[in-house]
Amino acid sequence: MKKALAIARWEFVEKVKTKAFIISLILTPIFMIGAGILPTLLVTKADTEPRIIGVIDQTNELAEIISQKLDEKYRLPDGAPNYIIRKIFMESNEDITAAKKVADQLVADGSIEGYLILPANIYNDTLFEYRSKNVGNIKLTERLNRTVRDIVVEKKLKSQGFDPQLIKRLVSEIEIKLVKISEKGEEESDFKSVFFSAYIFIMAIFILIITTGQLLVRSMVEEKSNRIIEVLMSSSSANDLLVGKILGLSALGFVQIGTWAIIGLALALKFGTIIISLSNALILLPYFILGYLFYAAIFVGMGAPLTTEQEAQQVTGYLVMILFIPLLLAMWIMQNPNSPIVSVLSYIPFLTPTMMAVRIPIQVPSLIEIISTLIVLVLSTITAMWIAAKIFRTAILSYGKRPNLKELWILIKSK
Repeated sequence: MKKALAIARWEFVEKVKTKAFIISLILTPIFMIGAGILPTLLVTKADTEPRIIGVIDQTNELAEIISQKLDEKYRLPDGAPNYIIRKIFMESNEDITAAKKVADQLVADGSIEGYLILPANIYNDTLFEYRSKNVGNIKLTERLNRTVRDIVVEKKLKSQGFDPQLIKRLVSEIEIKLVKISEKGEEESDFKSVFFSAYIFIMAIFILIITTGQLLVRSMVEEKSNRIIEVLMSSSSANDLLVGKILGLSALGFVQIGTWAIIGLALALKFGTIIISLSNALILLPYFILGYLFYAAIFVGMGAPLTTEQEAQQVTGYLVMILFIPLLLAMWIMQNPNSPIVSVLSYIPFLTPTMMAVRIPIQVPSLIEIISTLIVLVLSTITAMWIAAKIFRTAILSYGKRPNLKELWILIKSK
Protein backbone atom coordinates (compact mmCIF):
# COMPACT_ATOMS: atom_id res chain seq x y z
CA MET A 1 0.00 0.00 0.00
CA LYS A 2 2.96 2.32 0.64
CA LYS A 3 4.03 2.05 -3.01
CA ALA A 4 0.43 2.53 -4.18
CA LEU A 5 0.17 5.76 -2.16
CA ALA A 6 3.51 6.94 -3.55
CA ILE A 7 2.26 6.33 -7.08
CA ALA A 8 -1.04 8.08 -6.23
CA ARG A 9 0.84 11.09 -4.86
CA TRP A 10 3.05 11.24 -7.96
CA GLU A 11 0.05 11.00 -10.33
CA PHE A 12 -1.79 13.71 -8.38
CA VAL A 13 1.12 16.13 -8.09
CA GLU A 14 2.24 15.72 -11.69
CA LYS A 15 -1.26 16.37 -13.07
CA VAL A 16 -2.43 19.04 -10.63
CA LYS A 17 0.44 21.41 -11.47
CA THR A 18 -0.01 21.21 -15.24
CA LYS A 19 -1.23 24.29 -17.05
CA ALA A 20 -4.06 22.31 -18.65
CA PHE A 21 -5.51 21.33 -15.25
CA ILE A 22 -5.21 24.83 -13.79
CA ILE A 23 -6.81 26.38 -16.86
CA SER A 24 -9.65 23.83 -16.90
CA LEU A 25 -10.23 24.40 -13.18
CA ILE A 26 -10.96 28.07 -13.90
CA LEU A 27 -12.29 28.10 -17.46
CA THR A 28 -14.71 25.17 -17.20
CA PRO A 29 -17.04 26.75 -14.59
CA ILE A 30 -16.80 30.07 -16.43
CA PHE A 31 -17.77 28.30 -19.66
CA MET A 32 -20.62 26.39 -17.99
CA ILE A 33 -21.99 29.50 -16.29
CA GLY A 34 -21.61 31.44 -19.53
CA ALA A 35 -23.33 28.71 -21.52
CA GLY A 36 -26.24 28.77 -19.09
CA ILE A 37 -26.59 32.51 -18.61
CA LEU A 38 -25.27 34.18 -21.77
CA PRO A 39 -27.94 32.81 -24.16
CA THR A 40 -30.67 33.99 -21.78
CA LEU A 41 -29.10 37.44 -21.51
CA LEU A 42 -28.80 37.71 -25.28
CA VAL A 43 -32.38 36.60 -25.87
CA THR A 44 -33.81 38.94 -23.23
CA LYS A 45 -31.55 41.84 -24.18
CA ALA A 46 -33.58 44.93 -25.05
CA ASP A 47 -33.39 46.42 -28.53
CA THR A 48 -31.35 49.57 -28.95
CA GLU A 49 -33.21 50.92 -32.00
CA PRO A 50 -36.88 50.87 -33.02
CA ARG A 51 -37.98 48.08 -35.34
CA ILE A 52 -40.26 49.12 -38.19
CA ILE A 53 -43.01 46.61 -38.93
CA GLY A 54 -45.10 46.89 -42.06
CA VAL A 55 -48.80 46.00 -42.03
CA ILE A 56 -51.07 45.11 -44.94
CA ASP A 57 -54.42 45.61 -43.21
CA GLN A 58 -57.38 44.27 -45.13
CA THR A 59 -59.66 44.98 -42.13
CA ASN A 60 -58.84 48.72 -42.38
CA GLU A 61 -59.01 49.03 -38.58
CA LEU A 62 -56.40 46.83 -36.90
CA ALA A 63 -53.18 48.57 -37.95
CA GLU A 64 -53.80 51.62 -35.77
CA ILE A 65 -54.87 49.51 -32.78
CA ILE A 66 -51.79 47.29 -33.10
CA SER A 67 -49.58 50.37 -33.22
CA GLN A 68 -51.22 51.72 -30.07
CA LYS A 69 -50.95 48.44 -28.15
CA LEU A 70 -47.30 47.89 -29.08
CA ASP A 71 -46.51 51.48 -28.13
CA GLU A 72 -48.12 51.00 -24.71
CA LYS A 73 -46.46 47.67 -23.88
CA TYR A 74 -42.99 47.81 -25.41
CA ARG A 75 -40.50 50.64 -25.07
CA LEU A 76 -36.75 51.02 -25.55
CA PRO A 77 -34.52 51.82 -22.55
CA ASP A 78 -34.49 55.49 -23.61
CA GLY A 79 -38.31 55.60 -23.66
CA ALA A 80 -38.72 55.54 -27.44
CA PRO A 81 -41.22 53.12 -29.02
CA ASN A 82 -39.76 49.64 -29.56
CA TYR A 83 -41.92 49.01 -32.63
CA ILE A 84 -43.12 51.42 -35.28
CA ILE A 85 -46.02 50.33 -37.47
CA ARG A 86 -45.84 51.32 -41.14
CA LYS A 87 -49.04 50.71 -43.05
CA ILE A 88 -48.68 49.39 -46.60
CA PHE A 89 -51.51 51.02 -48.53
CA MET A 90 -53.61 49.21 -51.12
CA GLU A 91 -55.86 50.60 -53.81
CA SER A 92 -58.45 48.01 -52.78
CA ASN A 93 -58.69 44.88 -50.61
CA GLU A 94 -58.30 42.76 -53.74
CA ASP A 95 -54.98 44.39 -54.60
CA ILE A 96 -53.06 42.21 -52.11
CA THR A 97 -50.50 40.98 -54.67
CA ALA A 98 -49.29 44.48 -55.50
CA ALA A 99 -49.07 45.34 -51.80
CA LYS A 100 -46.96 42.22 -51.17
CA LYS A 101 -44.54 43.24 -53.92
CA VAL A 102 -44.12 46.67 -52.35
CA ALA A 103 -43.65 45.18 -48.89
CA ASP A 104 -41.18 42.55 -50.16
CA GLN A 105 -39.07 45.31 -51.67
CA LEU A 106 -39.14 47.28 -48.41
CA VAL A 107 -37.93 44.16 -46.55
CA ALA A 108 -35.24 43.53 -49.16
CA ASP A 109 -33.77 47.05 -48.91
CA GLY A 110 -33.98 47.07 -45.10
CA SER A 111 -36.63 49.77 -44.78
CA ILE A 112 -38.77 47.50 -42.62
CA GLU A 113 -37.99 44.47 -40.41
CA GLY A 114 -40.91 42.48 -41.82
CA TYR A 115 -44.63 42.88 -42.38
CA LEU A 116 -47.96 41.49 -41.24
CA ILE A 117 -50.79 40.49 -43.55
CA LEU A 118 -54.12 40.85 -41.72
CA PRO A 119 -56.92 39.30 -43.83
CA ALA A 120 -60.43 40.72 -43.82
CA ASN A 121 -61.81 37.49 -42.32
CA ILE A 122 -59.31 37.36 -39.44
CA TYR A 123 -62.17 37.43 -36.90
CA ASN A 124 -63.45 34.13 -38.27
CA ASP A 125 -60.30 32.49 -39.68
CA THR A 126 -57.95 33.69 -36.86
CA LEU A 127 -54.97 33.26 -39.18
CA PHE A 128 -52.54 35.96 -40.26
CA GLU A 129 -49.04 36.06 -41.74
CA TYR A 130 -45.75 37.60 -40.78
CA ARG A 131 -43.14 37.82 -43.54
CA SER A 132 -39.52 38.74 -43.00
CA LYS A 133 -35.95 37.84 -43.87
CA ASN A 134 -35.62 36.57 -40.31
CA VAL A 135 -38.58 34.60 -38.99
CA GLY A 136 -36.42 33.12 -36.21
CA ASN A 137 -36.76 36.18 -33.97
CA ILE A 138 -38.99 34.41 -31.44
CA LYS A 139 -39.30 37.44 -29.16
CA LEU A 140 -40.61 39.63 -31.98
CA THR A 141 -42.98 37.07 -33.50
CA GLU A 142 -44.37 36.10 -30.09
CA ARG A 143 -45.04 39.75 -29.24
CA LEU A 144 -46.77 40.36 -32.56
CA ASN A 145 -48.82 37.18 -32.25
CA ARG A 146 -49.86 37.97 -28.68
CA THR A 147 -50.80 41.56 -29.53
CA VAL A 148 -52.90 40.67 -32.59
CA ARG A 149 -54.55 37.78 -30.76
CA ASP A 150 -55.51 39.95 -27.78
CA ILE A 151 -56.96 42.60 -30.07
CA VAL A 152 -59.00 40.10 -32.09
CA VAL A 153 -60.33 38.37 -28.94
CA GLU A 154 -61.27 41.73 -27.43
CA LYS A 155 -63.20 42.73 -30.54
CA LYS A 156 -64.97 39.38 -30.66
CA LEU A 157 -66.05 39.77 -27.05
CA LYS A 158 -67.32 43.30 -27.63
CA SER A 159 -69.29 42.19 -30.69
CA GLN A 160 -71.08 39.62 -28.49
CA GLY A 161 -71.88 42.20 -25.82
CA PHE A 162 -69.27 41.13 -23.27
CA ASP A 163 -66.92 43.36 -21.28
CA PRO A 164 -63.35 42.33 -22.27
CA GLN A 165 -61.82 43.63 -19.03
CA LEU A 166 -64.31 41.70 -16.92
CA ILE A 167 -63.66 38.54 -18.92
CA LYS A 168 -59.91 39.04 -18.50
CA ARG A 169 -60.29 39.21 -14.73
CA LEU A 170 -62.57 36.18 -14.66
CA VAL A 171 -60.24 33.98 -16.71
CA SER A 172 -57.00 35.14 -15.09
CA GLU A 173 -54.46 32.35 -14.67
CA ILE A 174 -54.40 30.35 -11.44
CA GLU A 175 -51.02 28.97 -10.40
CA ILE A 176 -50.42 25.68 -8.67
CA LYS A 177 -48.06 25.48 -5.71
CA LEU A 178 -46.22 22.15 -5.45
CA VAL A 179 -45.59 20.87 -1.92
CA LYS A 180 -43.56 17.68 -1.48
CA ILE A 181 -44.63 15.50 1.44
CA SER A 182 -41.94 13.27 2.94
CA GLU A 183 -41.08 11.67 6.25
CA LYS A 184 -39.22 14.87 7.19
CA GLY A 185 -42.35 16.97 6.65
CA GLU A 186 -43.41 19.38 3.92
CA GLU A 187 -41.24 21.31 1.53
CA GLU A 188 -42.06 23.49 -1.44
CA SER A 189 -40.84 22.08 -4.75
CA ASP A 190 -41.14 22.54 -8.50
CA PHE A 191 -40.12 20.88 -11.74
CA LYS A 192 -37.01 23.05 -12.10
CA SER A 193 -35.51 22.07 -8.75
CA VAL A 194 -36.29 18.37 -9.29
CA PHE A 195 -34.93 18.22 -12.83
CA PHE A 196 -31.84 20.32 -12.24
CA SER A 197 -30.91 18.42 -9.07
CA ALA A 198 -30.62 15.30 -11.21
CA TYR A 199 -29.06 17.19 -14.10
CA ILE A 200 -26.32 18.76 -11.98
CA PHE A 201 -25.41 15.42 -10.37
CA ILE A 202 -25.28 13.59 -13.71
CA MET A 203 -23.23 16.37 -15.31
CA ALA A 204 -20.82 16.37 -12.35
CA ILE A 205 -20.16 12.63 -12.55
CA PHE A 206 -20.05 12.89 -16.34
CA ILE A 207 -17.36 15.60 -16.23
CA LEU A 208 -15.42 13.72 -13.55
CA ILE A 209 -15.43 10.50 -15.57
CA ILE A 210 -14.78 12.09 -18.96
CA THR A 211 -11.82 14.10 -17.63
CA THR A 212 -10.09 11.82 -15.14
CA GLY A 213 -11.20 8.64 -16.90
CA GLN A 214 -9.66 9.79 -20.15
CA LEU A 215 -6.55 10.94 -18.26
CA LEU A 216 -6.31 7.48 -16.74
CA VAL A 217 -6.55 5.72 -20.10
CA ARG A 218 -4.30 8.21 -21.89
CA SER A 219 -1.61 8.00 -19.22
CA MET A 220 -1.53 4.21 -19.58
CA VAL A 221 -1.36 4.44 -23.39
CA GLU A 222 1.36 7.07 -23.19
CA GLU A 223 3.42 5.12 -20.65
CA LYS A 224 3.10 1.96 -22.73
CA SER A 225 4.19 3.73 -25.92
CA ASN A 226 7.16 5.34 -24.14
CA ARG A 227 8.06 2.10 -22.34
CA ILE A 228 7.83 3.96 -19.02
CA ILE A 229 5.40 1.32 -17.79
CA GLU A 230 8.19 -1.25 -17.82
CA VAL A 231 10.27 0.90 -15.46
CA LEU A 232 7.30 1.38 -13.13
CA MET A 233 6.51 -2.34 -13.13
CA SER A 234 10.11 -3.15 -12.23
CA SER A 235 9.81 -1.24 -8.95
CA SER A 236 6.19 -1.94 -8.00
CA SER A 237 3.57 -4.61 -8.48
CA ALA A 238 0.74 -4.34 -10.99
CA ASN A 239 -1.78 -4.00 -8.16
CA ASP A 240 0.20 -1.16 -6.56
CA LEU A 241 0.36 0.63 -9.91
CA LEU A 242 -3.35 0.09 -10.55
CA VAL A 243 -4.46 1.29 -7.12
CA GLY A 244 -2.03 4.22 -7.20
CA LYS A 245 -3.26 5.45 -10.56
CA ILE A 246 -6.91 5.20 -9.57
CA LEU A 247 -6.38 6.91 -6.20
CA GLY A 248 -4.18 9.68 -7.61
CA LEU A 249 -6.45 10.59 -10.51
CA SER A 250 -9.56 10.17 -8.34
CA ALA A 251 -8.15 12.73 -5.91
CA LEU A 252 -7.43 15.01 -8.86
CA GLY A 253 -11.02 14.68 -10.07
CA PHE A 254 -12.51 15.25 -6.63
CA VAL A 255 -10.41 18.40 -6.19
CA GLN A 256 -11.76 19.62 -9.51
CA ILE A 257 -15.39 18.82 -8.71
CA GLY A 258 -15.01 20.14 -5.15
CA THR A 259 -13.70 23.48 -6.43
CA TRP A 260 -16.57 23.79 -8.88
CA ALA A 261 -19.07 22.83 -6.17
CA ILE A 262 -17.75 25.59 -3.90
CA ILE A 263 -18.02 28.11 -6.75
CA GLY A 264 -21.56 26.90 -7.54
CA LEU A 265 -22.61 27.03 -3.88
CA ALA A 266 -21.22 30.55 -3.50
CA LEU A 267 -23.15 31.74 -6.56
CA ALA A 268 -26.31 29.94 -5.39
CA LEU A 269 -26.11 31.58 -1.95
CA LYS A 270 -25.47 34.97 -3.50
CA PHE A 271 -28.49 34.79 -5.82
CA GLY A 272 -30.66 32.70 -3.48
CA THR A 273 -31.19 29.87 -5.98
CA ILE A 274 -30.13 26.72 -4.11
CA ILE A 275 -31.54 23.78 -6.08
CA ILE A 276 -30.17 20.68 -4.35
CA SER A 277 -31.21 20.11 -0.72
CA LEU A 278 -28.50 19.14 1.78
CA SER A 279 -30.23 15.88 2.70
CA ASN A 280 -30.46 14.76 -0.94
CA ALA A 281 -26.84 15.75 -1.52
CA LEU A 282 -25.70 13.59 1.42
CA ILE A 283 -27.62 10.59 0.06
CA LEU A 284 -26.23 11.13 -3.45
CA LEU A 285 -22.62 11.49 -2.27
CA PRO A 286 -21.90 7.73 -1.81
CA TYR A 287 -23.48 7.02 -5.21
CA PHE A 288 -21.24 9.68 -6.69
CA ILE A 289 -18.02 8.26 -5.18
CA LEU A 290 -18.84 4.59 -5.79
CA GLY A 291 -20.12 5.32 -9.29
CA TYR A 292 -16.88 7.03 -10.19
CA LEU A 293 -14.72 4.23 -8.74
CA PHE A 294 -16.80 1.65 -10.61
CA TYR A 295 -16.30 3.45 -13.91
CA ALA A 296 -12.62 4.10 -13.13
CA ALA A 297 -12.07 0.35 -12.72
CA ILE A 298 -13.81 -0.27 -16.04
CA PHE A 299 -11.67 2.39 -17.71
CA VAL A 300 -8.55 0.67 -16.39
CA GLY A 301 -9.72 -2.78 -17.47
CA MET A 302 -10.69 -1.64 -20.96
CA GLY A 303 -7.79 0.80 -21.32
CA ALA A 304 -4.94 -1.51 -20.32
CA PRO A 305 -4.89 -3.46 -23.62
CA LEU A 306 -5.08 -0.29 -25.75
CA THR A 307 -2.05 1.05 -27.57
CA THR A 308 -3.25 4.20 -29.39
CA GLU A 309 -5.00 7.47 -28.48
CA GLN A 310 -7.72 6.82 -31.06
CA GLU A 311 -8.66 3.52 -29.44
CA ALA A 312 -8.72 5.23 -26.04
CA GLN A 313 -11.12 7.94 -27.26
CA GLN A 314 -13.48 5.36 -28.75
CA VAL A 315 -13.61 3.29 -25.58
CA THR A 316 -14.18 6.26 -23.27
CA GLY A 317 -16.82 7.65 -25.61
CA TYR A 318 -18.87 4.44 -25.50
CA LEU A 319 -18.69 4.24 -21.72
CA VAL A 320 -19.73 7.85 -21.16
CA MET A 321 -22.79 7.44 -23.40
CA ILE A 322 -24.23 4.98 -20.86
CA LEU A 323 -24.33 7.76 -18.26
CA PHE A 324 -26.86 9.73 -20.30
CA ILE A 325 -29.48 6.97 -20.46
CA PRO A 326 -31.24 8.03 -17.19
CA LEU A 327 -31.22 11.67 -18.34
CA LEU A 328 -32.99 10.66 -21.56
CA LEU A 329 -35.57 8.80 -19.47
CA ALA A 330 -35.83 11.60 -16.88
CA MET A 331 -39.35 12.77 -17.81
CA TRP A 332 -40.73 9.24 -17.68
CA ILE A 333 -38.90 8.49 -14.41
CA MET A 334 -40.33 11.65 -12.85
CA GLN A 335 -43.84 10.44 -13.62
CA ASN A 336 -43.17 6.87 -12.49
CA PRO A 337 -40.35 7.00 -9.88
CA ASN A 338 -41.41 3.75 -8.20
CA SER A 339 -42.38 1.67 -11.22
CA PRO A 340 -40.93 -1.88 -11.39
CA ILE A 341 -38.89 -1.02 -14.50
CA VAL A 342 -37.28 1.97 -12.78
CA SER A 343 -36.49 -0.15 -9.73
CA VAL A 344 -34.92 -2.88 -11.86
CA LEU A 345 -32.81 -0.36 -13.80
CA SER A 346 -31.59 1.07 -10.48
CA TYR A 347 -29.92 -2.26 -9.70
CA ILE A 348 -27.88 -2.29 -12.93
CA PRO A 349 -24.43 -1.05 -11.76
CA PHE A 350 -23.77 0.93 -14.96
CA LEU A 351 -26.99 2.90 -14.36
CA THR A 352 -27.29 2.83 -10.55
CA PRO A 353 -25.55 6.20 -9.79
CA THR A 354 -27.45 8.21 -12.41
CA MET A 355 -30.79 6.41 -11.95
CA MET A 356 -30.73 7.16 -8.23
CA ALA A 357 -29.69 10.74 -9.01
CA VAL A 358 -32.93 11.17 -10.95
CA ARG A 359 -35.11 9.32 -8.42
CA ILE A 360 -33.92 10.77 -5.11
CA PRO A 361 -34.85 14.45 -5.78
CA ILE A 362 -38.33 13.34 -6.94
CA GLN A 363 -39.20 10.84 -4.23
CA VAL A 364 -36.58 9.34 -1.95
CA PRO A 365 -36.76 5.54 -2.29
CA SER A 366 -37.19 3.36 0.77
CA LEU A 367 -34.22 2.87 3.09
CA ILE A 368 -34.08 -0.80 2.08
CA GLU A 369 -33.79 0.12 -1.60
CA ILE A 370 -31.10 2.73 -0.92
CA ILE A 371 -29.04 0.30 1.15
CA SER A 372 -29.49 -2.57 -1.31
CA THR A 373 -28.51 -0.46 -4.35
CA LEU A 374 -25.45 0.81 -2.46
CA ILE A 375 -24.51 -2.79 -1.61
CA VAL A 376 -24.91 -3.75 -5.29
CA LEU A 377 -22.72 -0.79 -6.26
CA VAL A 378 -20.07 -1.65 -3.66
CA LEU A 379 -19.93 -5.30 -4.76
CA SER A 380 -19.89 -4.27 -8.43
CA THR A 381 -17.06 -1.82 -7.78
CA ILE A 382 -15.02 -4.49 -5.94
CA THR A 383 -15.68 -6.98 -8.75
CA ALA A 384 -14.78 -4.42 -11.40
CA MET A 385 -11.55 -3.60 -9.54
CA TRP A 386 -10.69 -7.32 -9.30
CA ILE A 387 -11.36 -7.89 -13.02
CA ALA A 388 -9.45 -4.73 -13.94
CA ALA A 389 -6.48 -5.92 -11.87
CA LYS A 390 -6.52 -9.29 -13.65
CA ILE A 391 -6.51 -7.66 -17.07
CA PHE A 392 -4.09 -4.93 -16.02
CA ARG A 393 -1.40 -7.33 -14.78
CA THR A 394 -1.01 -8.98 -18.18
CA ALA A 395 -2.35 -6.50 -20.75
CA ILE A 396 -0.39 -3.49 -19.50
CA LEU A 397 2.84 -5.03 -20.84
CA SER A 398 1.33 -6.32 -24.09
CA TYR A 399 2.18 -4.59 -27.35
CA GLY A 400 1.00 -4.99 -30.90
CA LYS A 401 -2.22 -6.99 -31.32
CA ARG A 402 -4.90 -6.29 -28.75
CA PRO A 403 -6.36 -9.30 -26.94
CA ASN A 404 -9.84 -10.25 -28.14
CA LEU A 405 -12.80 -10.95 -25.85
CA LYS A 406 -11.99 -14.66 -25.63
CA GLU A 407 -8.42 -13.93 -24.53
CA LEU A 408 -9.63 -11.34 -21.99
CA TRP A 409 -12.02 -13.91 -20.57
CA ILE A 410 -9.18 -16.35 -20.17
CA LEU A 411 -7.19 -13.66 -18.34
CA ILE A 412 -10.08 -13.00 -15.98
CA LYS A 413 -10.53 -16.72 -15.16
CA SER A 414 -6.81 -17.27 -14.64
CA LYS A 415 -5.45 -17.36 -11.07
